[in-house]
Amino acid sequence: MKKWQIRAILLDVGGVLALGGNSKWKKGKFIPSGVHLNMAKKLKVSIDQYLDSIDTAYVYAITGKLSPKKVLEILSQNFGISSKKLKKFYLDSYKKNFKQNKKLFNKLFELKKQGYKIAVLSDQWFLSKEALMPEKLYKNFDELIVSCDVGVRKPNQKIYQLAVKKLNLSSKEILFIDNQKWNLEPAKKFGINVILFKSNKQLFKEKIWRNLFKK
Repeated sequence: MKKWQIRAILLDVGGVLALGGNSKWKKGKFIPSGVHLNMAKKLKVSIDQYLDSIDTAYVYAITGKLSPKKVLEILSQNFGISSKKLKKFYLDSYKKNFKQNKKLFNKLFELKKQGYKIAVLSDQWFLSKEALMPEKLYKNFDELIVSCDVGVRKPNQKIYQLAVKKLNLSSKEILFIDNQKWNLEPAKKFGINVILFKSNKQLFKEKIWRNLFKK
């Protein structure tokens, strides 16, 4: 039997490479994070009113089914605020509620020097992508697979297939790190190695992670 070795590390952004926030979907219901709570406060509306106002436009924006311009037009109309001001509010909120995981970035760039591929697999809409994925940090990644750019989001099997194709590797040669279990299960079924991220301390103790540095 062939012994497969990890050749690429694939990571989520929000909650892994960018720490903070806890937005999630649970049984089809959106649970807002600090970003959205902060936006509701800035816009002087209740969280329920805020979520109703972003509803479809936000969901479509995550898979790029609406252009950034159209999304901002819809949301600015719903909130009675200019697109320019609304965009600034969002970017400020994301930057306030998340911080870049510098320790993990440093480890990844160490691995890249050793010959590993490093890549992103993340659900983002254009505003969170702009705020959380600055070019200076991500320009040296081998692949950036972001839902709003590729038209599909986790946990749809197609996005994992796309990641394997773009990395040009066997699924068994890829390690995927995400902070949500439901995003890991379909990857695991596809043959990708997975780690559920809880903290840097926990990740750095994982056997499969430690073995990456033993080349």
